Amino acid sequence: MADDSWLVVGLGNPGPGYAGHRHNVGQMALAELAHRTSAAFRSHKADAAVAEARLTPGGPKLILAKPNTFMNLSGGPVARLLRFYQLDAARLIVLHDELDIPFDTIRVKSGGGHGGHNGVRDIAAAIGTPDFTRVRIGIGRPPGRQDAADFVLKPFTGAEREALPSLLADAADATELVITEGLPVAQARFHAPK
Repeated sequence: MADDSWLVVGLGNPGPGYAGHRHNVGQMALAELAHRTSAAFRSHKADAAVAEARLTPGGPKLILAKPNTFMNLSGGPVARLLRFYQLDAARLIVLHDELDIPFDTIRVKSGGGHGGHNGVRDIAAAIGTPDFTRVRIGIGRPPGRQDAADFVLKPFTGAEREALPSLLADAADATELVITEGLPVAQARFHAPK
């Protein structure tokens, strides 16, 4: 596989019943990247749906992937895809929801802990390292005393749905910046105060 290839994984739960939930915002952002590059997903033996595309003609190759497993079991498909495409963790970008970041906010980081996110935890365990890039898509904390596990499995509110296209575009932009300009450039753009 060429040195310009990147595996970009959108986390979520499978099936139409989960499609609009906060926990699936990583897959929603992945769909935005697929739309921008006119990439079509197909079934892959790694237990994932995969689409291959280039950011620009002759530019970096994207391998966009949605594990077919539930969020907490994302590691197996990701590890198999890295092996299949002969990529190491430095070429992995995971798009996922993040409770500890306010809604409509993007943060980008490489490595570190999983912050209680079971999908990120399972990937780090399966590939043997936490050293991969994460595009963290803020969904905010649940209101009042609502349980976080219930909150992430609920659809966005009406007001959130109005802001969602902008949030997904930001997540896709952040992913593209990591690939084309590097992590520090993406962090400088998305970590600056609005």
